Amino acid sequence: MMAAKRGNIRMDSEAVMSSPPEPEPELTILMPCLNEAETVGECVRKAQSFLQRYGVRGEVLVSDNGSQDGSPEIAHRLGARVVNAPTRGYGAALIYGARKARGRHVIMADADGSYDFAELQPFLEQLRAGADLVIGNRFRGGIKPGAMPWMNRWIGTPILSALGRLFFHSQVRDFNCGLRACTRAAFQKLYLRTTGMEFASEMIAKAALLGLRVAEVPATLSPAGRSRPPHLRPWRDGWRHLRSLLMYSPRWLFLYPGLAMIALGLAGCGWLLPKPAIIGNIGFDVHTLLYAFVAIELGAQFVAFAIFTKVFAISAGLLPQDARLNRALRHVTLETGLIVGTLLTLAGLGGSALAVSDWGRASFGALDPSWMLRLVFPSVFSLMLGVQIICGSFFLSILGLRRR
Repeated sequence: MMAAKRGNIRMDSEAVMSSPPEPEPELTILMPCLNEAETVGECVRKAQSFLQRYGVRGEVLVSDNGSQDGSPEIAHRLGARVVNAPTRGYGAALIYGARKARGRHVIMADADGSYDFAELQPFLEQLRAGADLVIGNRFRGGIKPGAMPWMNRWIGTPILSALGRLFFHSQVRDFNCGLRACTRAAFQKLYLRTTGMEFASEMIAKAALLGLRVAEVPATLSPAGRSRPPHLRPWRDGWRHLRSLLMYSPRWLFLYPGLAMIALGLAGCGWLLPKPAIIGNIGFDVHTLLYAFVAIELGAQFVAFAIFTKVFAISAGLLPQDARLNRALRHVTLETGLIVGTLLTLAGLGGSALAVSDWGRASFGALDPSWMLRLVFPSVFSLMLGVQIICGSFFLSILGLRRR
């Protein structure tokens, strides 16, 4: 009897182990939700209807962000899976929900009825065709009356989208559309960090930086179906979108403005350092020369911040590796920076000593400021820039410790 029981136990175990695992869903339809009791039920029903109509194996997932109006209970009662995002914010809810998604693909849209969950097939087709990220374009799909404030439609979204295309060489025409889709693998690569509405811009910017395949399809925007005021704050959220675009592009935030200031300052120094200049009835002398040196100094600081920001962001995983920066940093070592900084510092000290010597020959009395300041300005500038390069070289080396 004991042997038979052992045999039965072994057979049952083998049967359990040999049972096929449940297939992975192809699609997760993800909805961030914060007090959407008036609309979340209809959104869940439309999403489920889409899955049934097209025979898609999928799930409807609601990422609740602290609702107090019974929204999670409504979604759960209708068959949606509900997760509670612990951090407040539109981006935080989507990030948490996408991490909990079971589908290979994720389509996300608001639970306020502004997007039609029955019309998701173009997004799924693009994902099946190999796209990593699919963005809806409301300007191609149509914006119904009252669905978008005029400032967002004609000023905010077009400007932010144009800046995004300029900064990241992206082809997306509508950076702020809330209806979008991605593969779960691509979402993990993006390593998204922003928790507010700027999540939408960060997603596209990082996809462009990582070289992911991005597609755009028409999307129709309808007025939200709720009676309460929207969570969107145009000025605050617009600034957060712009801030996100700038932070993920150190070139446009620091490098290009810095190089422009350096070029302008060098032109001014080359023009005014030998002697004063006159254009018409206006004379330009050491006062303008001072601003030229200040422009070079500020430009050098901007360029340094561009390098520091890029190295730190890459080390923290916020930006992808940059092959050109890596090649440059192999040559720009701590020792190189120390040598250049020391030479500039010595040149500044030498120029300062020469100025004091000339002052001594005048018995430390009055001097011709136009002549003397043409020696003092470059000397002081060399001292400042030399010390900054030395300190910056050490700081860059410290950042590189984690990077290496």
